Amino acid sequence: MTTILAASIDGYNHLLIEKIDPRVKPWMTMQSPIYPMLIIIAYQYFVRVLGPKFMENRKAFSLEKTMIVYNIFQILINGYFVKEVVSRVIMRPDKYNVWCAVVDYSNNEEAIHFAFTTYMFYLSRCSDLMDTVFMVMRKKFRQISFLHIYHHSGMVFVGWIFTAYAPGGHVAYFGVVNAFVHCVMYFYYLLTAFKPEYKNSIWWKRHITEMQLAQFVIVTVHAAINVLNPYCTFPKLLIAPLLPQGIFIFLLFWDFYKKTYLQKKVEE
Repeated sequence: MTTILAASIDGYNHLLIEKIDPRVKPWMTMQSPIYPMLIIIAYQYFVRVLGPKFMENRKAFSLEKTMIVYNIFQILINGYFVKEVVSRVIMRPDKYNVWCAVVDYSNNEEAIHFAFTTYMFYLSRCSDLMDTVFMVMRKKFRQISFLHIYHHSGMVFVGWIFTAYAPGGHVAYFGVVNAFVHCVMYFYYLLTAFKPEYKNSIWWKRHITEMQLAQFVIVTVHAAINVLNPYCTFPKLLIAPLLPQGIFIFLLFWDFYKKTYLQKKVEE
């Protein structure tokens, strides 16, 4: 039993710890996958158990000013990522190939900067978890669906994995699409914080959901291009899981979209 345990620990260290990019390892939570797992567990426990129990006999918090500050912060951090990827990757076709962009693991200034930009994307997905925390505090329990919790939890772990093992390269395009959608989404939330009457219009919400659906199609196809390209050296073991994940999350969002907008329109 001791031998099996020791072998398991050695395997864990070799496959997961030793493979972490040494440039990102000093940064907060990047020393082990245990850290994002603990973040996700704490998040799940709060939104499912602790938060609802805490709010059970309390009035809902308004959090109006908090939501304004939070939404501005989210727009800025996602906008920063979009700006960096567009200026340093998408606008540099001589250096980065949209069909196969490898990770620069060197210690030059640009490579380290881009690794840190990827880390910022991961941190922004951690800050996304506050969405649900605020829902709990405002007693918006109907909005806390399986889709909502699953998507937020999964993005934290995906963000950590690519920051730890492949900070940049092919997945930068996934990040920029995702961050752009988040910019639009949080801008809508900011508008509703200033003018709550906008919540009564489905125009924004419907088109944001359509953007999210388009996002999953784009990133899944983009990941498939990498996986099917035998000449691309970007780690396929990392990007291949995005294919079933992209399809699964698309189906979840499509089910939400269909029930929320298409079926209601037919009923009307």
